[in-house]
Amino acid sequence: MKALTKTLFWLTLFSIAMGFMETAVVVYLRKLYYPAGFDFPLVPISYDIAVTEFWREFATIIMLIGVGVMAGKNKIQRFVFFLYSFAIWDIFYYVFLKVLLDWPASLFTWDILFLIPVPWVGPVLAPCLISLSMILLMMVVLYYQKKGLLVYINFIEWILLIFGSITAIISFMWDYIMYLQKDKSTDVVWTLTSKTDLFEEVKQYVPTEFNWWLFGIGQGTILLAIFLMYNRYRK
Repeated sequence: MKALTKTLFWLTLFSIAMGFMETAVVVYLRKLYYPAGFDFPLVPISYDIAVTEFWREFATIIMLIGVGVMAGKNKIQRFVFFLYSFAIWDIFYYVFLKVLLDWPASLFTWDILFLIPVPWVGPVLAPCLISLSMILLMMVVLYYQKKGLLVYINFIEWILLIFGSITAIISFMWDYIMYLQKDKSTDVVWTLTSKTDLFEEVKQYVPTEFNWWLFGIGQGTILLAIFLMYNRYRK
């Protein structure tokens, strides 16, 4: 138990530190591109900076996977430790943004969440809810492992987790994709081979409506998978 507590302590500390590093990068970018404060429409980002940001986000995921793999003692621990690190990193990213920039104004403030494969946008509350679900899953796994049970995620639970995650991700990209479909002059999504400024093709884009129904289906499915797993071991 002491070893697990120590692992969680350092995992949490590492993830909070990564959250601050993420915040620091965003503070610099907003000073460069949004000196009056971040808001939509998105300001085009020069190609070299865009490529750097693309690979930085990819590297961030690799780092979070890596710490989960190193901290976990078995496959499911490695998986949930990755999720836990991601969740703490994401939550404290917003905590530090609030402390340093007094942003977001509320949990319903729109943010750009990710760039891969297209920009993800949504209210700050949405990714925070996903993060809390990740923490909950880790707690269920560790709780039953502490009881000496061989914990695993069965086929149905995996299907629900995957379906819920994909649905939630689509909800973040939904408004952006709808915009691309409506704007007939925009038929290209930025890629590493575009050789153009990032967001140049959508510099008039302003989010209009987050698809809470789609997000709710995804989040609800994830929670259902976690409940089924908890209930299976409880019995």
